[in-house]
Amino acid sequence: MCGIVGLFDTRGKKEIDRQLLGRMNQIQLHRGPDEGELYTEPGVGLGHRRLSIMDVSSGQQPLFNEDGSVVVVFNGEIYNFEELAKELSALGHVFRTHCDTEVIVHAWEEWGERCVDRFRGMFAFGLWDRNREVLFLARDRLGIKPLYYGLLKGGMLIFASELKALLAHPDFVRDLDSPAIEEYFAYGYVPEPKTIFRHAFKLSPAHTLTIRRGQPLPAPCQYWDVPFIPHDPMTVQEAQEELIARFRESVKIHLMTEVPLGAFLSGGVDSSAVVAMMANLMEEPVNTCSISFGDPAFNESQYAQKVADRYRTHHDVEQVGQDDFDLIDKLAFLYDEPFADSSAMPTYRVCELARRRVTVALSGDGGDENLAGYRRYRWHLYEERMRSMLPLGFRKPFFGLLGSLYPKADWAPKLLRAKSTLEALGRDSVEGYFHSVSIMKDSMRQRLFSASFKRDLQGYEAVEVLRLHARKCPVQDALSRVQYLDMKTYLVGDILTKVDRASMAHALEVRVPLLDHKLVEWMSGLPASLKLQGHEGKYVFKKALEPYLPDDILYRDKMGFAVPLASWFRGPLRQRLNNALMDPVLADTGLFNRSFIKEMLDQHQSGRRDHSASLWTLLMFQSFLRNVLYGEQPRSIRTDLKVA
Repeated sequence: MCGIVGLFDTRGKKEIDRQLLGRMNQIQLHRGPDEGELYTEPGVGLGHRRLSIMDVSSGQQPLFNEDGSVVVVFNGEIYNFEELAKELSALGHVFRTHCDTEVIVHAWEEWGERCVDRFRGMFAFGLWDRNREVLFLARDRLGIKPLYYGLLKGGMLIFASELKALLAHPDFVRDLDSPAIEEYFAYGYVPEPKTIFRHAFKLSPAHTLTIRRGQPLPAPCQYWDVPFIPHDPMTVQEAQEELIARFRESVKIHLMTEVPLGAFLSGGVDSSAVVAMMANLMEEPVNTCSISFGDPAFNESQYAQKVADRYRTHHDVEQVGQDDFDLIDKLAFLYDEPFADSSAMPTYRVCELARRRVTVALSGDGGDENLAGYRRYRWHLYEERMRSMLPLGFRKPFFGLLGSLYPKADWAPKLLRAKSTLEALGRDSVEGYFHSVSIMKDSMRQRLFSASFKRDLQGYEAVEVLRLHARKCPVQDALSRVQYLDMKTYLVGDILTKVDRASMAHALEVRVPLLDHKLVEWMSGLPASLKLQGHEGKYVFKKALEPYLPDDILYRDKMGFAVPLASWFRGPLRQRLNNALMDPVLADTGLFNRSFIKEMLDQHQSGRRDHSASLWTLLMFQSFLRNVLYGEQPRSIRTDLKVA
C-alpha cells in the first residue's frame, strides 16, 4: 500500500514549492517506507510513498504514459489489471512495467473519467493530464482507501492519503467544523464527506473529482452505488452454492502479491471464512494472527485457535494487557481527527503482530453490513413492525413520554432496559435507527454542549447524515435500507478508516475480499429472508459455510472486537480519565458543559450508570486537541467554531 500527496494551482501555473511537497510526502512515510518520489511542473506537484507489493523492481511512482503527458500517483490494488493491460495493449497502448498502476494512465487515455468503471479493486489516486489541463481524483467504490482534499486561499488545491499531510501545509487553516463536531459525538467518527476541519474534505466512496485549470472547483461526481437489484428466484441451496463460488473467487484474486501474505483470524464468522477459503486455495499454510484479552468476556482467541488447528495455519497470538493505555495519544496522531472506536487499540496491535511475518493481510470486514450480521438489524426490524401498527402522530407523544419516564437501567437485565427502545418507537424509521447507532443520544448531546456552541450549530442535527443517504437509497425494504445506511456511514467512516490507519502505521496492506464490488453487488440482490432469518443474521452465509467451519464458530453469539472500557474507567484508567476530562484543554474550547461531564464521570465511576462509550468519545476528542490541533503548530491554530 502507499501514500499519495499532491498540489495543484487551479488558477494558473504557480511554481510548486518542492521542499514543501517533500515534507508533505514524508509525513506519510509509514504508509510507504520502501521508496519516495516527487514530480513537479509549473502549477502541479505530485508525491508518492511506496510500499512495494506488485512489480517490486519497476513499479515506482509517480508513473507516466508513453509521452509523459499523463502522470499518476496511486494507492491501492487493481486486481483485474492483467486483463485490462491486455485489452489496452490491443488498443495500441505500450506498457513498460508489469504493475497495476500503469493501467490507470492508459485507461484514462482510452476512457477518460469513466476509466474507474473498469477497475476492480481498492484505490485512491490523483492523475494529471497536461494536454487537457485536468487533475482527476478518484476513490474506490466502498471507500477502502482514503483520499482527503482541500482548497486553500489563493486557489491551491491539496490532496493526500491522510489529513496530516494537509495539516503540514502552512496555508491550511485549522478551523474546526461545528456540524462535524456534532456528528462526531453522535457517531464516534466524522462521516464522509466532512472532516473535523472546515477546509478539508474526504472524497466520498465511489466518487471522482475532475478539476480543470482556470475553472471553479466542481462538486464530486458519483460513479457507482450498491444496486440492491433482486435476483431471479433461487432456492436456498442454489444461493449457498453461488455465494461460496463468488466468495472463493474474490478471495482468490485478493491473493495476488509478490510479498509474504497472511490473514487476521479473530475467531468470528467472517475472518474464519476468509481463512477457510485461503487454505483451500493456497499450497502453503496460511499465516494467521489473533489478539487475545485477559478478560474472558472479550476473548475469542480459543475460537481462532480452533480454526487455525483445523486448517493447520501458522498462527500467532498476542495478549493485549489492560494497561495498554499509551496507545491513546498515538491513536489520536494516527487518525488526525477524533475517532472513538476503542477497538482501534487491538486493531493496532493485531496489525503490529501481522507485520512481523507478512506485508499483506486479508481481513473479514464487510460481512456484517453486506449480510445483515449486526444484532441492531434484528432490533430495527422489530421496531419497524411496531411503528407500522401505529401512526407517528400517536407514537411520537406516547412513546416519547414513556421513554422519558422510564429509568435508565444499565445495571438491569437486558429485558428490563427498555428506555432506548421506547424512545426509538417514538421516532420515524431513520430517526429510530440513528437513535440505535448513536454513541451519545440527542438528549445527552444537548446536555453536553454549551449554549454558545448550540447557537453555532443553528439547529443542525447529526441525523441529517442518515436522512441524506436514505433519500438516495435505491431500495425501501427495512433491512436493505439500514444496510445501505451502514455502508455509507459506519463501514467507511469507522471500520475501514480504523483498519487503514492501524495497518498503515505498520506499513501493512490489508485487503477485504468481502468488499469486492462484484460480490457486494450480488449479495445486495439476495432477499432479506436469506440475510436475516428469525434471530440469525448472515443466515445464507452461515449455512453455506457449514462444510468449512464448526457450528460453535458459525452460530455462537457475536462478540465483536471490543475492549473492557467500563472496568478500565473504574479502575486503572480512572485517574487519567478524570485528569483529561477536567483538563482546561476541553474547557477552553467553549464547546462543553463542564458540569455535565463531571456528572457523567461520577455516575460511571460509582457504578450507577455505564457512560464508558461517551467518556471514551470525550477522551479521544481531548487527545485530538492536544496531539493534533494544538500539538504541531499551536501559534497558528484558530478556534473559530462558527458553522460554515
